[in-house]
Amino acid sequence: MEKINRFNVVHRFRKRNLLIAINSVAALSIFFFGYDQGMMAGVNTAVEYYTRMGFAHPDEKGEPVITDSLLQGGIVSVYYLGTLIGALFGGWFGDKFGRIKTIALGAAWGVFGATLQTSAMNHNWMICARLINGFGTGILNAIVPVWATETAEHTSRGQFVAIEFTLNIFGVAVAYWIEYGCSFYQNGESAFVWRFPIAFQIVPLLFLFSIVWFFPESPRWLCKAGREDESRYVLERLREDGQTVTGKAEAEFQDVRNIVELERKNAKSQNYLYMLFGYQSGKLHTGRRVQLVIWLQIMQEWIGIAGVTIYSPTIFRIAGLNKDTVGWVAGLNQITYTLSTLVCVFTLDRIGRRWTLYWGSVVQGIVLFLAGGLSRVSIDAVDAGNTGRANTFGGGAVAMIFLFTMTFGATWLTVPWLYPAEIFPLEVRARGNAWGVVGWSIGNGWLTLLCPVMFQALNEKTLYIFAACNVITIPMVYCLYPESNQRTLEEMNLLFAADSIWNWDAEKNYKLLVEQNPELVQAAGRGQSVVDPETGIRKPSRNMSLDVSGMKTAGSESEDEKVTTKHV
Repeated sequence: MEKINRFNVVHRFRKRNLLIAINSVAALSIFFFGYDQGMMAGVNTAVEYYTRMGFAHPDEKGEPVITDSLLQGGIVSVYYLGTLIGALFGGWFGDKFGRIKTIALGAAWGVFGATLQTSAMNHNWMICARLINGFGTGILNAIVPVWATETAEHTSRGQFVAIEFTLNIFGVAVAYWIEYGCSFYQNGESAFVWRFPIAFQIVPLLFLFSIVWFFPESPRWLCKAGREDESRYVLERLREDGQTVTGKAEAEFQDVRNIVELERKNAKSQNYLYMLFGYQSGKLHTGRRVQLVIWLQIMQEWIGIAGVTIYSPTIFRIAGLNKDTVGWVAGLNQITYTLSTLVCVFTLDRIGRRWTLYWGSVVQGIVLFLAGGLSRVSIDAVDAGNTGRANTFGGGAVAMIFLFTMTFGATWLTVPWLYPAEIFPLEVRARGNAWGVVGWSIGNGWLTLLCPVMFQALNEKTLYIFAACNVITIPMVYCLYPESNQRTLEEMNLLFAADSIWNWDAEKNYKLLVEQNPELVQAAGRGQSVVDPETGIRKPSRNMSLDVSGMKTAGSESEDEKVTTKHV
C-alpha cells in the first residue's frame, strides 16, 4: 500500500499483534491522563506549593491549614474547563483531519501546558497553565478511545479499552509514589517536591508524539473520508492472518461503507449545537445519545472517585491517620486500585456494560456509607482521647476507601469512557465522544471546585453524598442506557432508532429492525456482508430502514430506488 508510509507498523504486524501495538500507544495516552489526574493530590500537600500559591500555610505539626479552599479547588478544577474546550476542538479536528493527527496535536499541546505548570511562580500563572494543559488532555481524551474502538473487533472492544484504563490507574499510582518519594527531599520543603512530578508527565507525551506517526489511521475514518483503498488495506491487516482469505475484512469494509451511506441519508451535517439538541438527526437520535454520555460521565465523578482520587490524603486524615502514614497508605491504595482494573478486562465483554455498572453502584454505595460512619466514630474517639478506638474505626474507614476504589476500578472506571466511543454514528463519532469528555469535565470540574468546601463544611458527611449518587445511578442505567456489549459499531444506529427514551422500547424496536434488516446485522455479527466479498456483487435483499413503520414491501420500488435507499 504505497499511500501509507513504509515505516508504518501496519506493514509489519497483523491481527492481534497489530491490535496490541495500537492499544499500547492508546494506553500510553491514557497513562498520561491518569498521571495528570493523580499528580495534583501530592502537589496540593507540598509546603512550597501551597504557600507559593497562597491558599494554605503549615501549622506547628507541618499539616496544611487551608485559608482559601475556593482557590485550592479552583486551581485544580480550571484544568477541567480546559479539557472541556479541548475535547470539543479535538472531536471536530478528529472527524475532519483524522485520529492520528489529532493524537499528535494533543500530545504536543500537553507538553506545552506541562512546561508552563512546571515553571509556575504564582497562582495566576498556575491557573493559566492548568487551563492550557487541560486543553491538550481534552483533545487526547476525545480521540484516543475512538481510535481504539474503531480498530478493535466488536467481541473484544471492552477488553482492549479496559486494558488501556489499567494503564490509566497505573499512571495515578506512579504519580502518588513519585510524589511520596519526592516528599522526603530536603524535608519536603523544596520546590523540587512539586515541580519534578509535574515535569515528569512531559516524558510520556514526547514519546507519544514521536511514535504515533508510525501507526495506522482508523479504517472507519479512512472510509468516511473517501480513502477506501487505505481503509480496506488496514482492515485486511487487522482481520486477516495473510495465509487464509476468509473475506472477513472485505465484509467489514462493505458494512462500514454501507453505514456511512445510511448515516448521510438519515441526517444532515451535524455540528455540536445540532448534536446537543438532536436537530435534523432524524432516526439517528444524536441528541439523546449526547445526553446519555454527558450524564454518564458526570455521574462517574459524583459517585465519589474524583473526590477520593484527589482528596484521599484528606479522607485518610479524617479517618485518623497521621501525616507520615497518609502518604504511603494513599500510594498503596493506588496499587490495589490498579490491580482491580484487571477484573474489568475479563468481565466487561462477558456480563456487559449495564451489569458492570449495576454491581459497581451497589458495592460502592454500601462501602461509602460505611466509610462515613466509621470515620465519624473515629473522629469522636479522637476528641474523647480514646486512641485505641480511634485507630480501630479509622482503620475500618480506610479499608472501606480501599474497597471503594477497587470496586470502581473493576466497574465504573472503564464503561463511561467506552460507551461514548461505541454508540455514536461514524459520521460524528469523534465529536460524540467529545461530548462524553465534556460531561467528564463538567463532573470533575464541578466536584473538584466544591470538594475542598464540602470536606471543610461537612467533613466525613461528604461521603454520604457520594453514596447517595451511587444509589441514583441504578435506576438511571436501568431505564435509559441500552446494552452495547457484543454489538458492532454499525448496529448502534438500529439500537437507538426508537423514538422513545426508554431502554425497553429501544430493545423492542431493535428486535423489529433486526427482523426487517437481517443483512446488516448478520454481516456485522458474523463477519459476512450484504456484498459478496469475492465477486463484489450486491446480494439480493429487502430495503433497509431505521423506521419500523416506514418499511416498504419488497418489490415496491424500482431497482434504482432499491440501490439508493439501501441501509437508510
